[in-house]
Amino acid sequence: MSDPAKPPCPACTLDDVLSLSDHWECATCGHEWPKKEAPEAARVIKDANGNVLADGDIVTVIKDLKLTGSQVLKAGSKSKGIRLVDGDHEIDCKIDGISYMLKARFVKKA
Repeated sequence: MSDPAKPPCPACTLDDVLSLSDHWECATCGHEWPKKEAPEAARVIKDANGNVLADGDIVTVIKDLKLTGSQVLKAGSKSKGIRLVDGDHEIDCKIDGISYMLKARFVKKA
């Protein structure tokens, strides 16, 4: 009987398959194919209060943030329709028509 963890060979459909570190190999016909990687868990981004954020949420800045130069983003500023992105800053948004990239720890879900 075949092992459910081992797939049959896609070339010859026999079950005589060897499990190697990064790929499968059919012992009968010699066909090799890569092992499918397990899907990565979805990245969960949480605000300062621990609420899970999603694309399109409305967030409020919780403290004054000093920006480049002498600009300051005031606490209480709201952004509608945020976008979650990968990288150092998790949130891409617009506040008063200006684009910002913010860290999730400086906002709360409105």
